[in-house]
Amino acid sequence: MTLVRESIDLGGITLEFEMGKVARQADGAVVVSCGDTKVLVTAVMQREPKEASFLPLTVDYREWTYAGGRIPGGFFKREGRPTEKEILTSRMIDRSIRPLFPAGYRHETQVIGMVMSADGENDPGVLAKVGASFALYLSKIPFDTPFGAFRVGLVDGEYVLNPTTSQLCRRASSSGSRRWRARGSRRRSGSTTRSSAGTRSRRSSATWSQSWPTTRSWRPTLARRSRS
Repeated sequence: MTLVRESIDLGGITLEFEMGKVARQADGAVVVSCGDTKVLVTAVMQREPKEASFLPLTVDYREWTYAGGRIPGGFFKREGRPTEKEILTSRMIDRSIRPLFPAGYRHETQVIGMVMSADGENDPGVLAKVGASFALYLSKIPFDTPFGAFRVGLVDGEYVLNPTTSQLCRRASSSGSRRWRARGSRRRSGSTTRSSAGTRSRRSSATWSQSWPTTRSWRPTLARRSRS
């Protein structure tokens, strides 16, 4: 298998695809890169069909800690269970590719997405979804409908394709500061109303305790039991 490299410019971000270098024994394999984030996606099909009434498809997406340059230490030196983001990304890939298989397809198929490198800026989940489409389409698996995927973010009033983590954090911090300023103005304008409401609530609670004789009857009993 020859080495093939392709790239595409999507909204100012370059996506690179590399095939024929890693995981050659798989039916389909592709390494999707965006910046310093690299995701390896492989697709494998069993040759004999299974006697089942459903499509035996397995999708597993994992973000290992070594992709970020860290090794698990301490008492537990192994990777833990999949995180919520990994589970949701696996389901998102599964829901996208499952309806695109031909009717009656009963071969057990596995699609594995493994993050090999993460720069902390580009989301590897989107790369895994695009890589799953590439790996299935370039293999011998009957998958004839490729698709694409990307994220959309609102940054400075403009829609951005595949926004980075720093752009989303800057957007979240600016919106959070505006909410805190609006909340502070509401506090200053409604301070008198809340103080009067608090007085009424304290009065109503005092009236309730005086009109409920059981509260005075069991408290001394509980105190005597605790002393004994």
